[in-house]
Amino acid sequence: RRSVGGERTPELQPATTLPGQRPAGFRVLPCSVSLAAEMALRQASQALRRCISATGARAAASGAIAAPVLGARGFASDAELLKTPLYDYHLSQGAKMGPFAGYSMPLQYKDSVMDNTTAVRTEAGIFDVSHMCGLRLTGKNVLDFMETLVVGDLKGLAPGTSTLSVITNERGGIIDDTVITKVAEDHLYVVLNAGCREKDLAHINKHLEAFNATGGGVAAHVYDERGLIALQGPAAAAALQALVGGFDLNTMLFGHFRELEVAGMECFVTRTGYTGEDGFEISMPAARIVELTEALMAQPRVRLAGLAARDALRLEAGLCLYGNDLTEDITPVEAGLTWTVGKRRREEGGFLGAAVILDQINNKSHAKRRVGILPSGAPARGHSPILSTEGEVIGEITSGAFSPYLKKNIAMGYVNKAFGKADTEVLVEVRGKRNPAVVAKMPFVPTKYFKGV
Repeated sequence: RRSVGGERTPELQPATTLPGQRPAGFRVLPCSVSLAAEMALRQASQALRRCISATGARAAASGAIAAPVLGARGFASDAELLKTPLYDYHLSQGAKMGPFAGYSMPLQYKDSVMDNTTAVRTEAGIFDVSHMCGLRLTGKNVLDFMETLVVGDLKGLAPGTSTLSVITNERGGIIDDTVITKVAEDHLYVVLNAGCREKDLAHINKHLEAFNATGGGVAAHVYDERGLIALQGPAAAAALQALVGGFDLNTMLFGHFRELEVAGMECFVTRTGYTGEDGFEISMPAARIVELTEALMAQPRVRLAGLAARDALRLEAGLCLYGNDLTEDITPVEAGLTWTVGKRRREEGGFLGAAVILDQINNKSHAKRRVGILPSGAPARGHSPILSTEGEVIGEITSGAFSPYLKKNIAMGYVNKAFGKADTEVLVEVRGKRNPAVVAKMPFVPTKYFKGV
């Protein structure tokens, strides 16, 4: 997804079966405390295998609350990709599909990637992000539990607001980046990256079992019965306003969350996104996602947008892609995400990897940092070496592309800290040729998050 950039981006009950509606073709087998559940979906001639493994846990000390079952899914090959509930709609709209995070996703539609990207900057685009993993965590101790796993100050969040945070490991590396919404003091709504789903849920479940074994009383539910779309761009608010009745979206600032009726259906709406533009992520029952998408498409200046445009937009906005720009070997300090570590958390610690991260914050002990790069010559792609002007390797590119909006090559990567100052001249090696480049501030395109009229 989602991921995070160099500036502040503020962008639930245990169940033995997943409640709610599911895409046609799914069948759910009941799960018991230690029973694995299987689902199978067959569409057209393509076989898709989806495995859900579940492990129960010991009851909490009171015996009243058991640890939740968090599902794991797998696929055997790219020929057995998962499909979002908008899959058939994408095909009907002429989408070119491709694999991403185990799903068959729309890369682009009938327009070009250049036009699609520019349209989101000037009008509005709808992205299918149903591959993301939504998670509900509830219980009186839910904030205590989640603060052991992430660096953010969740207790300091006001109900109905969200924050970007990172899940860390014992070495201070980033397991995933995530948007966490405090729905209420005892209720969190968490969105995880699709490509990290399996390891994230395993990690959360491991720590949740231990937490609940001491009376934690926190329950979890994976929102597999819901779909998720992102409506992004300067025309997004007007398009959504037409479908929410008397609720005034101007009262909903960037990072705010509401449960709203949109086009007659109950939705989770968060004013956030992954493009740098104003916009919303909207979660609804999966069975009604096509209906809501069509209602938004009927509004002026709205079109479908694909993953190719989404990647260009997030890079222009200086936002990271997990697996490229963030990994388990990169700390939030190295990634330029020190701001995600709340002031209280810096004083108290209490999260995995705190010793490493707080030492880097307090003593500047990190050796590298994430920077923007403006290369000349051919576009710099991931793993392209970054060198000093004397030819010493000082880092590497993690993301790079031609910017459809700026009409020039942009990139980001990690360099030795001494070379991290803006306007530092460097070289980037592409296909054996060393091209001049310069370190640049991010975002490359100014962000337009809504902070009030």
